[in-house]
Amino acid sequence: AAMQRSMEQLGGISPNQPGAIDFLKNTAMNAVVAGDRIREILAKSKDAASYPRSALADKLKPVGKLLAGNFPTRVYYVSLGGFDTHQQQVATHPRLLAEFSESVHAFYENLRQQKNADQGMLLAFSEFGRRVSENGSAGTDHGAAAPMFVFGEKIKGGIHGAPPDLQNLTDGDIRHQIDFRQVYASILEGWLGT
Repeated sequence: AAMQRSMEQLGGISPNQPGAIDFLKNTAMNAVVAGDRIREILAKSKDAASYPRSALADKLKPVGKLLAGNFPTRVYYVSLGGFDTHQQQVATHPRLLAEFSESVHAFYENLRQQKNADQGMLLAFSEFGRRVSENGSAGTDHGAAAPMFVFGEKIKGGIHGAPPDLQNLTDGDIRHQIDFRQVYASILEGWLGT
């Protein structure tokens, strides 16, 4: 009743929309049940491979446990910050790429040990690219294009698209070749079957 009153005050639902109220109640109950199941899986599951000590590895580790526990979620999202290297990029970028590489390697080794590697695909992307030229602070500013990485046992490996042409820029930015939305659409259609 309290939840219903709150939703009415926010303008989300009204008493004459029982379908919406039932949906919200079911959603809340499903969230509680899912939370209990997640805690149970995380407590019971053991890592099949060792992870490095890093922020990204700490985020990927529970995803591996949930996959091992057959939790039904089809998409997991984790992030690694720090790539906004407007200054002193040479000191930061190699460390971040090493953390990324080691964490993803451990995650896939864990999936292989669980016999789940062919069930998973990892898409790595950034919400911004970097400029080609260094700025005045030994870093690079936001750019227009960036690479995307797709990992998985069933992924056709290799580099897709031509290497960026550093002599053919648009206002100092690399020209993108593939719209990131095409990559998302391919994954939604070809992998998730939507």
